[in-house]
Amino acid sequence: MQILTVDVGTGTQDIFLYDSRVDLENGFKLVVPSPTMIVRRRIQEATRLGETLLLNGYIMGGGPCAWAAEDHVKAGHTVYATPEAARTFNDDLEMVRAAGIQVVSQDEAANLPDSVRSLELRDFDFEAISRSLSQFGVTLDQLAAVAIAVFDHGDAPPDVSDRQFRFDYLDERIREQNRLSAFAFKSEAIPPIMTRLQAVVDSAINTPSPVLEGVPLIVMDTAPAAVLGATYDPLVMACERKLIANVGNFHTLAFRLGPEGIEGVFEHHTGLIDLPILENLLQALAEGSLTHAQVFEDHGHGALVYGSESLDLEQGGFGVAVTGPRRNMMQASRLRPHFAVPFGDMMIAGCFGLLSAVADVLPELSPPIQASLAGAGGSGTPPWELD
Repeated sequence: MQILTVDVGTGTQDIFLYDSRVDLENGFKLVVPSPTMIVRRRIQEATRLGETLLLNGYIMGGGPCAWAAEDHVKAGHTVYATPEAARTFNDDLEMVRAAGIQVVSQDEAANLPDSVRSLELRDFDFEAISRSLSQFGVTLDQLAAVAIAVFDHGDAPPDVSDRQFRFDYLDERIREQNRLSAFAFKSEAIPPIMTRLQAVVDSAINTPSPVLEGVPLIVMDTAPAAVLGATYDPLVMACERKLIANVGNFHTLAFRLGPEGIEGVFEHHTGLIDLPILENLLQALAEGSLTHAQVFEDHGHGALVYGSESLDLEQGGFGVAVTGPRRNMMQASRLRPHFAVPFGDMMIAGCFGLLSAVADVLPELSPPIQASLAGAGGSGTPPWELD
């Protein structure tokens, strides 16, 4: 049984192909530029050539590609965007227009001159992944599921803060299902407000690939996926209660976990914090004293604490488990960080979290996945003896 997992970040997209016949450490993996970085480079090339651009496709991760589009306009060049693609930059299309990007309908886009360079926006490019793996003789013809993680603020109403809207969503999910896999959904069960998750599904459905026909698709938020993956680090797994921080390129999110599930969480923008601030946030989350206002008023998303019992970071073999591409921020921390390496690879932590979530969301696939995550999966058979 194969399961393709793709964790889409700002800097990289991390790809892991699970095969139930082999140990997880022998699974094939790729760490390659993220979709927003790929689009950024293509826009920058168009800027150097002075080309007019059309951005079409789907909502995807912004950041680098959005900044490149703004630079293209500032350089005196034209950027057209279809409404769906334009929402990559802002859900409010008037704000997109105010940035100098011309929003056009699909019919208008189809009638643009042939000289206009068209770039398709999408977070999930199955064909590119399939082609890349095929160059190494790996085929995706036994897929039992595909799981993809992206960060989604959600489509907040015009009069509601994006940060508050996302944190209300986190709170709702935790109260409904107090587990990290609560942030994973079957393609047909995505909350309507999570437009980027839906765009991932739409881009997969519209991919003309017979390999994907009938294959279940699971989508999940990136940070819970990374934290869930980090729980499979041996030291972390041995702790009944723990604090795990995912220090991402754009967002830092920490969960306090216990026997009953999630005891507390906060989320902040990585670029707005340094080590002392992060340490204070983590310490307060462990103590149970962190408030939503403390984080939100500092331009973060917020904080929620569900359990009153504090977590003593001075006991045990480590204080805080850490994962994420900017985890080195915690290198000199007084909180005795443990840099989690589930199955020997921090970069694939989100993929392991996705795999664990698939076992929850698709219980019919659970037994082999759970066996693999427990270290009893596979047969010990080396990959070269599988054919």
